[in-house]
Formats: sequence, structure tokens, C-alpha cells
Amino acid sequence: MFCHLSTLARVGIIAALSLSTACTKSDEQLEVASIVDPKMDSLVSAEWLSEHLNDPDLVVLDCTVMVEQDEDGGIRTVNGRGNYEAGHIPTAAFADLMGDLADGDSPHDFAMPSPQQFVAAMEALGVGDDTRVVLYDANNSVWAARVWWMLRWIGFDQAALLDGGLGAWTAEDRPLSTEPSNRPAGTLTAALRPELIADRDEVLASIEDGSAHLVDSLPAGHYRGEWTMYDRPGHIPGASNVSTTLTVDDTGRYRSIEELAEMFQGDRNVRTITYCGGGIAASSNAFLMTRLGFTDVAVYIASLEEWTADPSLPLEVAPELADFGD
Repeated sequence: MFCHLSTLARVGIIAALSLSTACTKSDEQLEVASIVDPKMDSLVSAEWLSEHLNDPDLVVLDCTVMVEQDEDGGIRTVNGRGNYEAGHIPTAAFADLMGDLADGDSPHDFAMPSPQQFVAAMEALGVGDDTRVVLYDANNSVWAARVWWMLRWIGFDQAALLDGGLGAWTAEDRPLSTEPSNRPAGTLTAALRPELIADRDEVLASIEDGSAHLVDSLPAGHYRGEWTMYDRPGHIPGASNVSTTLTVDDTGRYRSIEELAEMFQGDRNVRTITYCGGGIAASSNAFLMTRLGFTDVAVYIASLEEWTADPSLPLEVAPELADFGD
């Protein structure tokens, strides 16, 4: 038997369960991949953020989406604005992944907005061409990673994740604020990178011609088809599996770059497409893969929410579960 949850529950569990990916591991490659802009790494600590919090060019964004249990025992995702208003890192503004950072007309949750909509939303939060951005959330950085990937998609590279998110900040007894951000609007120039987003047609083509490697970011049992959060069980044919829960330690911080490199094997120059349920955990995978030196990574944003809803699209389960039915 497999459990079948509502759409919001699916994406919520994905976010709660998930985090990232990466690959190959020669010492030379790791050294090169670890070289970062001296201004700011793409992953910063709570200590670093505390020291730079009042830098005039630094914009801090809280990207939280809450994952809650409903009265029936199911799981749902809830807008994180209330959590933000109850207490956030000082100076932080709220980046609304359930509001103006999503396409509200799409049938899929957390669908990509147009570049114009996303740029306008970022500008309103104070992000501009001359700013740096630190992103965090209250759920192991998966939601923050999604905003990081979207910023990268529109050509903005001076962004970082707070390692361990809000939990790392509060664990060190650092202050919270209930004051809203008062940064002036920014001016952000888009230089779109459409290759960072994959669609179902590219994924389907990659199954047939091997043009891309697929990475399933969901838990192993879900990948094997033992249970599902979507319309059908299993994984996209040919995909490897790295559960994003494996990429963080007990504190919610990412594992070391050496540990992550051991988790993911493959050619860093081959196109790689990450997926999950709604492009949330997959974005965290893509974030880590980029840090590890993968040169051609894309996120299949609609992921299994779209794929499993179309019975013509193939899925695989583990061999011992080949007769697993609906």
C-alpha cells in the first residue's frame, strides 16, 4: 500500500524531508570548486552574517514556508509570513514563495513566475544589481535554495544561503526582530539563463537519448515506489537517487564538501537535471551540485507533481516492487 496525499501535502513533505546533491571528487576538482568570490561565499555561517548584518549592500531574505499537520493527520504547507512576523533575523524582509514568487495561474504549486514578475518582486524587497543577498528559512534551507536558484536563473550571482538557516541563528542565541524591513527598492537587471530550468519534454528526451543525467531528490523509499506523495509511485526511468535528508547533519547544516562529493558520482560536465515533487528539494540539490563544480545543472520545476499526473509518462519502481499497483 502507498499513501496518497494532497498536492500541498506532497510539496510540503518534500520540503520537510529534502535537501541537495553533488558529485565527483578529485582533490584538484574540490580545490577549484571551493574558490569563491572573496566578498561572500555562496554558503555563509551565522557568525559571518552577524558580522556583516549591517553592511549597506547586504539584503537578508526570509524564505520560510511552514510545514504543518492538519486535523486529519495530513501534512500541509502554510505561508511563512506569520512565522516571519513572530520573529526573524534583524533587517530581513520576507520572500513569499506562496505569493508573488510563484505563478498563481499555474495548476502546479510553487510554479515559476515570469522573469518580469520575479525581478519586480526582488526589487521590491531591496535586491538590486549592487547588492548581495543572504537567504534563509526555518526548514533546512530547501526553500531558501529555491530562491537562490531563481536568482541564479535571472542572472544574479551575489547570493548565499545561511548554513543551518534560522535554526543555526537561534541556536547561537542571536537576536530576532519583529520589525519589518525598510530597505528602499532596488534596480535589478535580468540576464536570463533559461538553461537552468528543465521541462517535461527535455526530461522525456533525456530518457530516450541519454542527453542528461537525472537525480531524484526524494527519500529512498519513495524513489523505490514503496510509498508515494503523488498520483503514481516510482521514479523517472534512469534517475539516480540521493535523498536530500542525507546532505545535512543533525543540526540542519550541510555536510562538508568532501562528504557531499562522496555521495554523488558522475561527470561534472554532463548536463544534470534534478527533480523532486515541486522543484523545492531539487533546487537544494542544484545548489550543492553547483558548489561542487557541476557546470550544467537544471531543475525540473514541475517535477513529479506534473510527471505522475500524466499516465503516458514512464515511471520505474525497484525490481522487487515491479507488481506494485495503484
